[in-house]
Amino acid sequence: MPPASSSNGGNSSNNNISIVWFRRDLRVEDNPALAAGVRAGYVVSVFIWAPEEEGHFFPGRVSRWWLSQSLKHLDSSLRSLGANLITKRSFDTASTLVDVVNSTGATNLFFNHLYDPLSLVRDHRIKELLSSRGLTVRSFNADLLYEPWEVADENGCPFSTFEPFWNKCLSMPYDPAAPLLPPKRIMSGDVSRCPSDTLVFEDESERGSNALLSRAWSPGWRNANKALNAFINGPLIDYSVNRRKADGATTSLLSPHLHFGELSVRKVFHLVQIKLLVWTNEENESGKESVSLFLKSIGLREYSRYLSFNHPFSHERPLLSHLKYFPWVVDENYFKAWRQGRTGYPLVDAGMRELWATGWLHDRIRVVVSSFFVKVLQLPWRWGMKYFWDTLLDADLECDTLGWQYISGTLPDGREFDRIDNPQYEGYKFDPNGEYVRRWLPELVRLPTEWIHHPWDAPEPVLQAAGIELGSNYPLPIVEISAAKERIQEALTEMWQIETASRTAMENETEEGLGDSSDLPPFYYPQEIHMEADPEPTRANNLQTTTRRYSDQMVPSITSSFVRHDEDAISVDISSTMEDGRAEVPTNVNFDDQTHGATDQDGAAVVRNNAVLEFSPARLQNRLEFSEESSSSYTERDGGLVPVWSPSNLSEHFISEETSVRTSAYLQRHPQTHQMMNWRQISPPVRSWEVESTLHPNAIG
Repeated sequence: MPPASSSNGGNSSNNNISIVWFRRDLRVEDNPALAAGVRAGYVVSVFIWAPEEEGHFFPGRVSRWWLSQSLKHLDSSLRSLGANLITKRSFDTASTLVDVVNSTGATNLFFNHLYDPLSLVRDHRIKELLSSRGLTVRSFNADLLYEPWEVADENGCPFSTFEPFWNKCLSMPYDPAAPLLPPKRIMSGDVSRCPSDTLVFEDESERGSNALLSRAWSPGWRNANKALNAFINGPLIDYSVNRRKADGATTSLLSPHLHFGELSVRKVFHLVQIKLLVWTNEENESGKESVSLFLKSIGLREYSRYLSFNHPFSHERPLLSHLKYFPWVVDENYFKAWRQGRTGYPLVDAGMRELWATGWLHDRIRVVVSSFFVKVLQLPWRWGMKYFWDTLLDADLECDTLGWQYISGTLPDGREFDRIDNPQYEGYKFDPNGEYVRRWLPELVRLPTEWIHHPWDAPEPVLQAAGIELGSNYPLPIVEISAAKERIQEALTEMWQIETASRTAMENETEEGLGDSSDLPPFYYPQEIHMEADPEPTRANNLQTTTRRYSDQMVPSITSSFVRHDEDAISVDISSTMEDGRAEVPTNVNFDDQTHGATDQDGAAVVRNNAVLEFSPARLQNRLEFSEESSSSYTERDGGLVPVWSPSNLSEHFISEETSVRTSAYLQRHPQTHQMMNWRQISPPVRSWEVESTLHPNAIG
């Protein structure tokens, strides 16, 4: 420990002290920020808990449980190396970091990148603030194989579909950086004037449920490595055959470890590549296919960050702009039945009950329940995404956004919007013997396999023998599939009519007939979700809304994720228990009201190698169109390509057509985002995402 003095927060001014700011990188191996701090001298490791900064994406119960356990594991590892983890409770991360700097005398701040829009804005603010105070601030890639700005098409533009993106990643001229070894020891800075705060992750009502999670899961970076090794040396070889089976641990179960950064994706990639080399030499075709499919799931996770970085409002609106006019069904009874697993479709109901009981879903079941939500019930996809966020152990904003937009058909290479998968047929595909359904729906346990996925067709004697009374102890189907198909065609027709009227009004420079006009019914979220309105057209069902009673809630109240009372809470006191040469996210972001480089007539330009590459949107095909997307200029810096954010020059066309109430509210809360984003239009490519080979990105492997 450096010698103390009376100045500079208790540390001698001639000692180089670095703050290593942990976030979703809770590991000591292959952690570039930690490695940089160790090389620089003394280290102060800090974790700041400021969930209010995430807005309505306050972490759910099971996600908070995992975080609390992972932090204890990290603190134990740091202590074994000579340091400890300082935990801080904050409502403003930047001011808390300034306080830590003042109390420790730190001269450096190192942290690893995040790619969601809120983090990008916050991180830039912190870089500017601390750099202006004389600190050296550096950030690193610890979450991806390649940074988003390293992967571009031949014109230097971001990819807009997964397949060409992933093919480019696999054909990059250089491999992902090799994972770093953990430090042998850490010299701790003087933290005597920087005590830890007690962090609260659960309240009394959540304690019992959380205790059950520890029986099935082991958070922490060492446990993550054990899980990775067990998967690579076991189930991976049969992954191509078993990955469809919903009943059993047929996937890697690594996504929670990857979300919290307990596991390095670069380590996963390199170890799997070694297996691929072995099986290639052995001419093991099944093993090679398994590796290819598993790496594709890793690629989907990469693409989710890529999508979020290049299209930062993708968690709030469809990327295909015409789908903003889709008349979603606003029916809280449907939403409640889906959450409780009472839709009358056994595979869907089993999945939703498993989700509530365990915080986990097999990736195939995630596709089934989300597809049913959007295509059969036609509920707004953001409702479903928010519920997944509140209930999944591996809740991940970028992955969830990609998954729900793909299922909803709002991506250029997503599923066709009018495609409806029948849960009955999906049941016999992923749960052919009905064991998964019987596990989570005990009322159907005696039903023969012949009828297990469509009990409404079973003869009455069979139902009586199984003790099933449809409409009583198990519901009848909430919506007939045939009726859903008819309704979705009607909704698509209505969507095109509204979209056509909107474009006509735009061309006539009038507001009459606009699909997102304030004259239309406002888009809203159920009261308990506490999410803001968006003026998309809505349809209301004729079903009457029943009175909400506490006894009805077989699933968690989403409101409880946002209202916390310290007096009812349980404390978790963490304190009591060679430099990377890759390109950084730039610190030279310009917030001045000027554009960087030349622009075409639509305000789009790319600067690369001091040459302006102009482009303009191609004529839209099949009436599909990308809505607002952030564009980044590219420039040379430190030997690598890094983005230079351009301030937004919104055209009148953009303002009248694309700006929504939700966006305005978002930008009022986060004005830096408005300054950073320079939107452009790009033409959508032909759909190339093969549906049958696509995994839900949030369930890696």
